[in-house]
Amino acid sequence: MPRSLREVNVTPQQRKTLKSRQRSRSISNGDALRARIVLLAAQGESAREISERLGISVRSVYKWTRRFQEDGIEGLEDKSRSERPRTVDADKIFAVLQKTLTQIPLGCTNWSVRLMADAVELLPSQVHSIWQQAGIKPHRTGTFKISRDPNFANKLINIVGLYMEPPDGALVLSVDEKTQIQAFDSTQPMLPLKPRQFERRTHDYKRHGTVSLYAALDLRTRKVLTKLEKRHRAEEFIGFLEKIDRTHPRSLAIHVILDNSSTHRTPEVKRWLAEHPRFQFHFTPTSASWLNAVETWFSTLERRAVRRGPFCSVLALRRAVHASSTLTTASTPSRSSGPRRPTTFSPRSIGLGKRSECDRTL
Repeated sequence: MPRSLREVNVTPQQRKTLKSRQRSRSISNGDALRARIVLLAAQGESAREISERLGISVRSVYKWTRRFQEDGIEGLEDKSRSERPRTVDADKIFAVLQKTLTQIPLGCTNWSVRLMADAVELLPSQVHSIWQQAGIKPHRTGTFKISRDPNFANKLINIVGLYMEPPDGALVLSVDEKTQIQAFDSTQPMLPLKPRQFERRTHDYKRHGTVSLYAALDLRTRKVLTKLEKRHRAEEFIGFLEKIDRTHPRSLAIHVILDNSSTHRTPEVKRWLAEHPRFQFHFTPTSASWLNAVETWFSTLERRAVRRGPFCSVLALRRAVHASSTLTTASTPSRSSGPRRPTTFSPRSIGLGKRSECDRTL
């Protein structure tokens, strides 16, 4: 530690560098503060005067002036700190990882930090640290489904080809139905959202009926054609196909991507297709409905309009689905169109207003 801060000498080049650091906005406040300490010390100010002016301790003033005298500008940099010594040896780490990956605890389905800590005689925090560093999460699980369709590759190439390069003079529609959308209503009034309090509702509910939604996503314009039905049968599916037929110009061939639902392959549907040759079906592989692009739109609809709503009637549910369908379609403009004004709607416009309005039946 220097006997006096008056002994701090700064060369013209060092002074220029320190002033630049003091004014710079690209370095941390700590680096700028250290540069200012050295500049004030070079001007002859005492350690106490510097500490009072900058609001730091006298010890910090002596520390950074000493660093500067010993190593120059480089002495003002933070020194790398030695890592905390490892408290668990390699054999214990190997035992934890081997047990986690190859064994299952007796009477349990997966390891927990406490079960593993008891098994290998470590602290739960040490087991947690080992798992965290190895990226292992025994408490989590996921699901998957492998398609066993023997023509999986051919169907995949066919559908992806329609997505990437639609045929000239043709329309490609991703079609599916969201069946049995249930109109749930809380058994007691909902407690609304407040500052520092999230929305709350009863865990039990009342059922008011169901509705099925048919949707066709135009892959070029990103617009969605929808139809709500009371039931899910081949008759309703043919009615939706007829709506598609009426909506789009007769000159266009229509390629329909859809899944393997039984309502899509009935004799009535096959007869309808024979009478409308401009329609051509492209079925996704078995157990691969995720390949149908409209499924993403259904997920958005469920999240925005259905999952949290209370619906006191099927009519309220239908209004909510219709309003959200319009809003979601408007939020996905075609590639060639410019920006659009955001669409807004009130709760009453979708049937979530007065209870008397919701009590009407279809």
